[in-house]
Amino acid sequence: MKKIDRLLKGRKYIAFVDFEGTQFSHEMIAIGAVLCSLNRYNQIKTYKEPFKILVKPKNKIGTFVTELTQITDEMVKKEGKSFNDALLLFKKYLGTKWKKCLFATYGTHDLKIFNQSIAYNFQFPKDFCSQFQKNYADFAGFIDDFVRDGKGNPLSLVHNCELFEVEIMEPAHDPRSDAVNLARLYDAFMKRQDIVKEEFKKSVIHTAHLPEPIRQAMIKLNNNEPITPEDYDALVKEYIK
Repeated sequence: MKKIDRLLKGRKYIAFVDFEGTQFSHEMIAIGAVLCSLNRYNQIKTYKEPFKILVKPKNKIGTFVTELTQITDEMVKKEGKSFNDALLLFKKYLGTKWKKCLFATYGTHDLKIFNQSIAYNFQFPKDFCSQFQKNYADFAGFIDDFVRDGKGNPLSLVHNCELFEVEIMEPAHDPRSDAVNLARLYDAFMKRQDIVKEEFKKSVIHTAHLPEPIRQAMIKLNNNEPITPEDYDALVKEYIK
């Protein structure tokens, strides 16, 4: 797929990443990741054992986030690493691939958490942070170009996994699970082009500012109804009269 080729820019490694953050300050409280190598078709060839670590924030986690993630202030105080140490361990997990991989998340909030944590900390591995920021990609934004719900809205990670028949790793809202689920979704997306094609045909009719005659013509085609140049001309006439 040409769009994936442009996204990867020749890279053969992807680190699928999920960050959990505090409720109000949006500081990092956990990192989940899985490093994958790709074959010549940009499908996943190997999965490294997933990585997970808790991170100590400067501010309180917040009750909503604790209820969602089951991560408490006591847990991060006892088991968490400083932001600097957590990133160094993440870098160590990636090995030499940290300079060669694409960092993929589902949604842009993870990048916000990453940048907010930098803002709250004086010490952090600048080389690694710079590499992450320069080689970051939002896979949710990518897949949204092909797959949407019946009203044209983007799907959640879980709903996309269900659509692509991906085995979902539990528990929910665990950064390790979410990173692995994202990797599995990416691989299913690359292998199940039949699903991508059919979902794109459905979602394209919800494209913003799509002229109504074209929308109606595409609806007919999606329903396997024949449409001729004369039919299209009639749709245009009806629209402009």
